[in-house]
Amino acid sequence: MFSIALLNAQSVESRIAPPAGYVREACEQSSYTVYLRRLPLLPQGSKVLLYNGKEKRNQAAAFAVVDMEIGNRDLLQCADAVIRLRAEYLWAQKRYDEIKFNFTSGFKAEYKKWADGNRIKVNGNAVQWYASGGRDYSYQTFRKYLDIVFMYAGTASLSKELVPVPYASLKPGDVFIIGGSPGHVVIVVDVAVHPQTGKKVFLLAQSYMPAQQIHILVNPANRKLSPWYELSDTDEGKLYTPEWVFGKKDLKRFAL
Repeated sequence: MFSIALLNAQSVESRIAPPAGYVREACEQSSYTVYLRRLPLLPQGSKVLLYNGKEKRNQAAAFAVVDMEIGNRDLLQCADAVIRLRAEYLWAQKRYDEIKFNFTSGFKAEYKKWADGNRIKVNGNAVQWYASGGRDYSYQTFRKYLDIVFMYAGTASLSKELVPVPYASLKPGDVFIIGGSPGHVVIVVDVAVHPQTGKKVFLLAQSYMPAQQIHILVNPANRKLSPWYELSDTDEGKLYTPEWVFGKKDLKRFAL
């Protein structure tokens, strides 16, 4: 857990300046965009660590590492990172009703039910709620809820929850996702625009397998622009990230 009020800490916004001529667009202080921009970063040069404390093999994929605990189990993989960031934002905003994610089985895990004292029993594909304890909206209980979601959700289930959006409408919080086993997902954490030309650039972040710290990605296709990616005018073509290739049509977002 962290506070978006920690402006003195190194963050995406404070460390990663837009390319020359580009500016970050103004937005509401309570928005998801601001939350993502203010994700705290570990000191420059920090290695991406796995859940077990070992270093990620491909360190070249990362431009910076997000300062967020990931637990000591192999849970926070790619889809889980997207779920984690959205859930953390909504929890901080006390928008508890909106924190809900589907398991691969189709079961809807609603945080509010969990916080009101219910727990989830899984037996194969049979999943059900049962009463256990009292009402508790603490962060510790919220974090335990997330671990259950991480365990039973993935790119296959997350992809079905999201709605496709045109590539040109890309905004922070959107994801490029291919659901399946294997599948992968990366999240847009910031966008900047050129006031004169209207062109846009964006930043991406991911976790991966095995579970590892969330990290801002380099741009392997344009080292001069890296870590920013250029938003083109067409939905056609590919998006090349360090460890996965997406189609530009693979862009989705959470429905409002």
